[in-house]
Amino acid sequence: MESAAALNVIVDNIVEMNELFTDVAMGDGLAPLLVLVGTILVVFSLGVFGALTLGAIGSLVTPN
Repeated sequence: MESAAALNVIVDNIVEMNELFTDVAMGDGLAPLLVLVGTILVVFSLGVFGALTLGAIGSLVTPN
C-alpha cells in the first residue's frame, strides 16, 4: 500500500497547485494575462515536441 499513499500525496499536490494557480489567475493587474501567455507557451511547446516525437517513432517503424 506504499504506492497508494504516494499517489494520494501526488493527487493532493496537484489539487493544491490548481487552487494556487486559480488564485493567481484571478488576481489583479497583468497576472491573468501572464498565466494565459505561460499556458499558451507550454501547450505550444508540448505540441511541437509531441509531434516531433511521433514523427521520430513513425520513421522508425516505416520502411524506407
